[in-house]
Amino acid sequence: MKTVAKETQIKFEEKKSKYIGYIKPVITKKEAEDFIIKIKKKHPDASHNPSAYKVIEKEREYFKFSDDGEPQNTAGKPMAELINLMKVNNLVIVATRYFGGIKLGAGGLIRSYVKAGKLAIIESGIIEYKEKIEFMIEFDYKLVDVIDKILENEDTNIMDKNYGEKVTYKIETVSEIKKGLELKQGVLIV
Repeated sequence: MKTVAKETQIKFEEKKSKYIGYIKPVITKKEAEDFIIKIKKKHPDASHNPSAYKVIEKEREYFKFSDDGEPQNTAGKPMAELINLMKVNNLVIVATRYFGGIKLGAGGLIRSYVKAGKLAIIESGIIEYKEKIEFMIEFDYKLVDVIDKILENEDTNIMDKNYGEKVTYKIETVSEIKKGLELKQGVLIV
């Protein structure tokens, strides 16, 4: 399964209308919808903020698009079709438009919104999707350097560190790392 590498934005102008394409990799439907709200709040004076997302969460697919006031099926749906065409998942796209005074017609709108989505996907980069999981690990102080070395070489986010009687890390990473840590002597997966 493919997704996009990072959150990014692109800009271009089409017949005096300004477009800003936003894209973000997401792992939940809520994260996608929160991102759409965030972009709409960032551009409350924009003419339109159509969006599309496709998320596979807990073996369930959520696929939704919105034209956000543009003529039906001229904005969100073309971006959604682009997501399918490019075979990417777990992402959200929002294309903000500031109307420049020249009407583009249905075909022009479709081309512009597809362009915004495609440029955003290309700018972000397409990568192989690796599902991330959150878990806690507990270990003795003598293993700190070993554990840190394992985690720094991987796509891992250390969300919290606690140094008590033992060291506890809350991490978000791919499941293969969890399996590797389970093999280390003295590491307890909580």
